[in-house]
Amino acid sequence: MSIGPHPLPELVSFLDTLPEPHILCDRNYRILAANGAYRAKCERPDDLIGRHCYEVSHHYPVPCDQAGESCPLARSLQSGQRERVVHLHHTAGGERYENIELSPVRDRGGEIAFFIEKLEPLPVARGVAADQGLIGRAPAFLAMLELVARVAPSEASVLLQGESGTGKELAAQAIHEASRRADRPFVAVDCSGLTETLFESELFGHERGAFTGATTRKSGLVEVASGGTLFLDELGDIPLAMQVKLLRLLETGTYRRVGGTELIRADIRLVSATHRPLKALVERGQFRQDLFYRVNAFPISLPPLRRRREDIPLLAEALLKRVAPERPLGIAADALDCLLTYDYPGNVRELRNILERASLLCDGDLLQLRHLPEELQFGESGGTAATDAGNVLSPDALTAGRPAAPSDAQLRAALQGHRGSRKSLAAQLGMSERTLYRRIKELG
Repeated sequence: MSIGPHPLPELVSFLDTLPEPHILCDRNYRILAANGAYRAKCERPDDLIGRHCYEVSHHYPVPCDQAGESCPLARSLQSGQRERVVHLHHTAGGERYENIELSPVRDRGGEIAFFIEKLEPLPVARGVAADQGLIGRAPAFLAMLELVARVAPSEASVLLQGESGTGKELAAQAIHEASRRADRPFVAVDCSGLTETLFESELFGHERGAFTGATTRKSGLVEVASGGTLFLDELGDIPLAMQVKLLRLLETGTYRRVGGTELIRADIRLVSATHRPLKALVERGQFRQDLFYRVNAFPISLPPLRRRREDIPLLAEALLKRVAPERPLGIAADALDCLLTYDYPGNVRELRNILERASLLCDGDLLQLRHLPEELQFGESGGTAATDAGNVLSPDALTAGRPAAPSDAQLRAALQGHRGSRKSLAAQLGMSERTLYRRIKELG
């Protein structure tokens, strides 16, 4: 097999000195060299040279960009620059998310001749069911994960935005664990339940005698998080008076305990989260604009579960291991179909609650449709899909333009004559799968 131009032996020798996994590829995706670290993590270490990188890493028959993913090699050919992406790779230890950095190598004429690809594991996320960490494969999840991988090594302030239950604290922990501060504390503060006085005392600490009941000096959470990451959850709930003090902390890197005069230097990396629209709060005067620009240096949006439905089976498998670790529970096909069509206004947290309840109702090893809440079985989705863009639609608007619901006789006739899937029948009748199931159940 011809594998194109041969790389300089000095270049191949240099790759072998690097501790991280590296491969050398040509413009046609063929692997020309792999260092020891790459071979150690590869499923077939003795059968690499001449094979395509997408075949080895993904088991794809075509390049990544032709299989629905972002291909760093194709992007680098177009841009002529170094490219970085996050991919789910097959390794000797199973499927793992990895941070890929691909650099072009040019010949004497200035043309790209080779590519050096560096792989770094991203242990904070999984493409398979796991006991902890972020889990998913959907494009929306992968786009979020790429931003996490890109910002984590920096010291930039991060603002995580997403609906309740989307896993903002997990994302914050992922940023911390992939940062240079990973061996230092990760301290989470729920801002929603703190009064103005309590917030200042919790965050900055207090001196003895600062107020009634302050019998001893207390270190604040900023001090506890020293050298690590401070995670402020529900940032939009911080009182305006306290926003000034938080801003001063971020601008000067210093603070004082309540009742104290000593100026203390803070060494923290700030990650914030909110489900509230901070820009709208700024416009209404409920959130300081200068603080917004301070915390919003690198915003990341976490997708709601209804935008990553393909992750539901994977998440369900992982969540069942958490809520019923001693039982090998599975999910019946019709129950899984029902889970896939629900809109989850409470997102992953709601899915967890649904599965925990179902596991308590199930006496066997297989969760059945009857173990799921009635709102799932009968199609009461909570209406979140209609409000995705922030516009609440009236019931009339939701039904406008839809065909009339079939009568019982028409539905019976359609059921008798249909040989396809429930999804295709629902589409044919102009109704959702949940509504179709409810109608079938009513018909007995």
